[in-house]
Amino acid sequence: MTGARTPRVIIITGASDGIGAEMARQLAAKEGAGLALVLAARNAAQLDAVAAECAAFGAQVLAVPTDVGVQIQCRRLVITAVERFGRIDVLVNNAGRSAHALFEEVEDLGWYEELMRVNLWGSVWCTQAALPHLKDARGSIVAVSSLAGLIGVPGRTAYSATKFAMTGFFEALRAEVKGAGVSVTTAYPGVVATKIRYRGFNAQGEAAGASGLKEEGAMSVEECARLIIEGMNARRREVVMSAKGKLGRFLKLLAPGMVEKMALAALKDEVKPHG
Repeated sequence: MTGARTPRVIIITGASDGIGAEMARQLAAKEGAGLALVLAARNAAQLDAVAAECAAFGAQVLAVPTDVGVQIQCRRLVITAVERFGRIDVLVNNAGRSAHALFEEVEDLGWYEELMRVNLWGSVWCTQAALPHLKDARGSIVAVSSLAGLIGVPGRTAYSATKFAMTGFFEALRAEVKGAGVSVTTAYPGVVATKIRYRGFNAQGEAAGASGLKEEGAMSVEECARLIIEGMNARRREVVMSAKGKLGRFLKLLAPGMVEKMALAALKDEVKPHG
């Protein structure tokens, strides 16, 4: 008689809403009892709600309230996951904050540091803690970056800096861990129909309350999550989701001035640079 199959253990940060929550739901719906999810985010109530949705599909779910901007909490997340499930097969570094501000209008750069701590360091800290377990499992790392991590977007100097840093870190790490059988997939969403930009920083370091980008034609969060999961399961190096994103990356090498015009065109008129 054969024993029950060991569930695949997946940690997802930023799992209380948006892309992270939708990835959790889609994975649970598809894998059911063959899946153990460890969901992390700051908002405990929202996290519990997503966990309940996933559990309804038969998945084992552990919700761990976590602020990835605090290193010890990243370590605790990984330790808690291993204590509960004994292994880690996939780490999805999805937690992040957005920001939109013209650099010349920023007086206090303190929130630039905070954004870097969440978007870059949160991923680095979680990855460092999880890496020995991922090597044991010959598992996978997913880094949810942004098209702003491939192409500098005006009004998003802070955000682009964090995502370019994330892109560079995981590109280098991919080469380092390849021999250990660990895959690294970096995803580059464009404008996705979530509220991340509304909660991002403005020039004063406060919640923006609105998006500085044109939202028409935004990709659905369901489609974005599906594409990331597809790339993760295929152990692809990168997931560039939109035709515009793929074109922009290609044109950046040949006609960088045209890419700058495309980036400016994505901004609402009221937030475009002046002078």
